[in-house]
Amino acid sequence: MKITVYGAGAWGTALAIAYAKSHQVTLWGRDTDALTHCAEARVNQQLLPNAPFPDALVVEPDLHRASQHAELHLVVTPVAGLRDIARHLAAEHLTAPLIWACKGFESGTGKLPHQVVADELGADYPCGVLTGPSFAAEVAAGLPAAITLAARDAAFASVWTGHLHQPRLRLYANDDLVGAEVGGAVKNVMAIAAGVSDGLGFGLNSRAALITRGLAEMARLGIALGARHETFMGLAGMGDLVLTCTGDLSRNRRVGLALAEGKPLPQILNELGHVAEGVPTTRETMGLAHRHHVEMPITEGVNALLSGTLSAREAVERLLARDPRSE
Repeated sequence: MKITVYGAGAWGTALAIAYAKSHQVTLWGRDTDALTHCAEARVNQQLLPNAPFPDALVVEPDLHRASQHAELHLVVTPVAGLRDIARHLAAEHLTAPLIWACKGFESGTGKLPHQVVADELGADYPCGVLTGPSFAAEVAAGLPAAITLAARDAAFASVWTGHLHQPRLRLYANDDLVGAEVGGAVKNVMAIAAGVSDGLGFGLNSRAALITRGLAEMARLGIALGARHETFMGLAGMGDLVLTCTGDLSRNRRVGLALAEGKPLPQILNELGHVAEGVPTTRETMGLAHRHHVEMPITEGVNALLSGTLSAREAVERLLARDPRSE
């Protein structure tokens, strides 16, 4: 199968490497210079230096050429880049299925990724989301992982799970698209909170409580948006949440750790060198919570911290002072 991966960041590169072992994969990215270096070195030296490219992985800096013959469009840009790719597919009159591995809500609109795709390609376009507990470095190294492919159309999810399932990258089909997207977005907010808790030395008991209450917040918002509760008990919810809140490779957790040290957010993001989706997602999550009258105290604390309204310790103390009967 011919798969085009849009987005040559760590996760896009990792998926391109994984699928190039059994498919013809083209990798496209916005940074032409970085992409040229990847093509010459046959490795993404900056992001995944220990994961050489398989022979079947082609690097293509031209968007038109990269997309023309794809039988599957796999978008692995930040959420901010999803609309542009969808518009490109519409302008080129391309009709192959679209799957995205973006996690978050669109900044400014608060839209879920599938709503962005529907805006540009129509509500009936064949599409779905790939999400779940998966660090790029481990997937690129061929270590076992299990993730979810969710779509509104259960048949689509089943068929493409069969196409993309691999022994070391196991896929499970789900037809709760909203739940899968909300889980993938909100877990990044909770990872920032977990990093703050760990950075302040609050211990493992505190982290466990935060993850558990974070799961409750995630589910409340998801259900208000039309998701099913059981989705949040699986890979797209609890699985991704636990990994991102506890794993040292989590960018969003590292943001929280740095905030606990008192570093300003611009400095943290500059030093990180990667996109931390939890930062813009926090604001949009808070907006959705307000519009749907959902209590999300952890998200509210993270939002106050990121906006500079409260310090890390003040945000935590305010959270601890809440009456648990109100949650």
